[in-house]
Amino acid sequence: MSGHSKWANIKRRKESQDKKRGQLFSKFAKAIAVAVKTGGSANPEANAHLRMIIEQARAINMPKENIQRALKAGERKDVVLESFILEGYGPFGVAVLIQVATDNRQRSIQEIKNIFQHNDGSLVEPGSVAFQFERQGMVVTKKIEEDKILKLMDWGINDFEEKEGQSIFYFAPEKIEEFKRFAQEKQIEIIFVKLIMRPKTPLCLREKQQIERIKNFLRELESQEDVQEVFTNVSLG
Repeated sequence: MSGHSKWANIKRRKESQDKKRGQLFSKFAKAIAVAVKTGGSANPEANAHLRMIIEQARAINMPKENIQRALKAGERKDVVLESFILEGYGPFGVAVLIQVATDNRQRSIQEIKNIFQHNDGSLVEPGSVAFQFERQGMVVTKKIEEDKILKLMDWGINDFEEKEGQSIFYFAPEKIEEFKRFAQEKQIEIIFVKLIMRPKTPLCLREKQQIERIKNFLRELESQEDVQEVFTNVSLG
């Protein structure tokens, strides 16, 4: 019986992992298609934002055929997708920005609105939350030596942190391509690059009950099929 139970647990865990992996691939497929439509080209060399999304997709081992299907979907006139940002306040006044990609704007807004209401939060008018964030480029690399970090700080990095054996750099979005070239010259291995909305003043929560509630709220938002990215000002310290 114990062997069967262990097998069942492993099977359930794998099914859960496969489901999350599939959801992530689906979100990247939408992001790729939107990048093609908004950038006017399915050629990554001619569409910088598309190139960045594809690099992120490859970093999570998204299959090549999935990427190709998404590129073709972006070129099709009968595939209607739009991208927009929603703003809101969640539990305990946490500020949230939600990047959405959808073929049905009203449905997506209503479903996201329901998540906020279910968590004692609400969507707000554009601009009510966005001013608390700034757009930045983020580059994640394998952990690098301190002397190289000092040179990078001179180059123009806004901020830096280390997490789980990785080095994370923040800087002005227009410097992304320049930074990538610089990293290649210095033989710094880049894991992925992305644009983020970074809070100007993080809100720190320390009570366990508050932290768990916020985590559940953010997980619920991220699991909504049309939500691409969720940015928040909360620091769960």
